[in-house]
Amino acid sequence: MTTTEVPSEAATKTPSDRLYLDDLYVGQRFASATHTLDEAQIKEFALQFDPQPFHTDNQAAEGTFFKGLAASGWHTAAITMRLNVQSGPPLAGGIVGAGVELSWPAPTRPGDVLRVESEVVEISPSRSRPDRGTIVLLSRTINQRGDVVQVLKAKLVVPRRVASAFS
Repeated sequence: MTTTEVPSEAATKTPSDRLYLDDLYVGQRFASATHTLDEAQIKEFALQFDPQPFHTDNQAAEGTFFKGLAASGWHTAAITMRLNVQSGPPLAGGIVGAGVELSWPAPTRPGDVLRVESEVVEISPSRSRPDRGTIVLLSRTINQRGDVVQVLKAKLVVPRRVASAFS
């Protein structure tokens, strides 16, 4: 069974509550709600998108690099995206990616309770498009033991608050 706890205020943000490029600052941090991952969910995702034995078969997984069932990294990435969209940084225009660096330093296991901690590490107003800019958002997906299971460094396109002032 899937469990996602989403703070009601994050899920119901209005456009006026959204953050524009001009509202953001380097060092700004965001924390998401949590998502509990179970064995059935890991296997279901893997059977559809990453059908390797260490994601789909408990017994076969014991003899692999992971020494047990592990979620696909792409599953962890999808959960991270959902948590960021539903309860992470409330960016105006949504979370629109322009590129990423991605790593999985530890496996995600059945029973893990994941949360995402994100930080704005770079802000760049566009020189050619005054209505927008980019940020670099560093997101760490962390389990209930404090293990970082994914590091995502995303370059995101974010609109400016007063685009008409630059026309």
